Amino acid sequence: MAQGEPQYDDAAAAAAAKQKEIDDWLPVTGSRNAKWWYSAFHNVTAMVGAGVLSLPYAMAHLGWGPGVTLLFMSWAITLYTLWQMVQMHEMVPGKRFDRYHELGQHAFGEKLGLWIIVPQQLIVEVGTDIVYMVTGGKSLKKFHDTVCPNCKEIKTSYFILIFASSHFVLSHLPNLDSISGVSLAAAVMSLSYSTIAWGASITKGVQPNVDYSYKDKDTSAAVFNFLSALGDIAFAYAGHNVVLEIQATIPSTPEKPSKGPMWKGVVVAYIIVALCYFPVALIGYYVFGNSVDDNILITLEKPVWLIATANMFVVVHVIGSYQVYAMPVFDMMETLLVKKLKFAPSFQLRFITRTLYVAFTMIVGIAIPFFGGLLALFGGFAFAPTSYFIPCIIWLKLYKPKKFGLSWTINWICIVLGVMLTILSPIGALRSIILSAKDYKFFS
Repeated sequence: MAQGEPQYDDAAAAAAAKQKEIDDWLPVTGSRNAKWWYSAFHNVTAMVGAGVLSLPYAMAHLGWGPGVTLLFMSWAITLYTLWQMVQMHEMVPGKRFDRYHELGQHAFGEKLGLWIIVPQQLIVEVGTDIVYMVTGGKSLKKFHDTVCPNCKEIKTSYFILIFASSHFVLSHLPNLDSISGVSLAAAVMSLSYSTIAWGASITKGVQPNVDYSYKDKDTSAAVFNFLSALGDIAFAYAGHNVVLEIQATIPSTPEKPSKGPMWKGVVVAYIIVALCYFPVALIGYYVFGNSVDDNILITLEKPVWLIATANMFVVVHVIGSYQVYAMPVFDMMETLLVKKLKFAPSFQLRFITRTLYVAFTMIVGIAIPFFGGLLALFGGFAFAPTSYFIPCIIWLKLYKPKKFGLSWTINWICIVLGVMLTILSPIGALRSIILSAKDYKFFS
């Protein structure tokens, strides 16, 4: 037995070396040199979508009381669940949960953990990327139409193609660290177009016939739209799907664990998110009341140069957001190919899989330009759980806080509110899909 041991050690060392080589190649674990501010702008880029421009419209369906309450509650609850995930990243000494599903597997078991987390994470990440394809294309079109109102009409599909061309290049950056420049530009842009939206609203001043009563006079329509708006505000905080992957890029030692710099970055990100969301939602609604459009830039219209600039900022921001959401998907695809299907890690493998992914999101975006409406429906089942209550369930399961103690109570409140959100918001989305179905055109 003693003679066989060195061979066994050699085999184990070789296996460990091979595993390290693969981890160094994969996009999430490929580089661990990130600073705390990388975490800040990656989180801003992941969270602040162009959806911020529709927050005044959501307020018009919710009214002042419920709208303001929901905005602040969503901000506070998701900050708390994000804190939990940052803490759980290294809860087992000497091990890091670099991916959301690894934490899920630790809590629920190898098989069940995968099945609970991966489908939801994929719905959020792939769905968001498809929506960003459409958003990027539409914002380019708005920029073109604003700058050149008398030019020949160009279909949105062509603008989606133009937008996608940037991703056929950027998607070949190897890992999360390497897209930090793109992500920083995106974070700056999100703050810029949010500031333009509320700044231009203040300049315009409160409209003469401003009305803060519910947008819909019919009770059933008001209730359904209230539920839909509930989803709009809740889904404004969906950064949890990439948070462990972002933390994986930060170096960590027993003396200086990654949760310190990561949390610092998250707090800065959440302050920036508040500076983007609250002024746009509250000032936009205060100025225009229930006459606001579903994109406040449409309501503003003038000055033309400023609205054109804001639309271009949206394009740059969405380019960065697409990449931040795509990286964990690339990581899943490449892990499957290299670890399960035993492909050799290579540039060719990466080039083919990533190009196919960008092409897929582009084709779906062109074919179903109304995908945003569908995402509100699917998103209800995936956004709310991954951001609002799965971290709480994992926390209760692993840390077992004292029954009816503070931690136990807070987690259960988040779980109950999150489950209600998961059930209620898709109802409003389903109704709006049914009502708009007659106007839906594939490949429009």
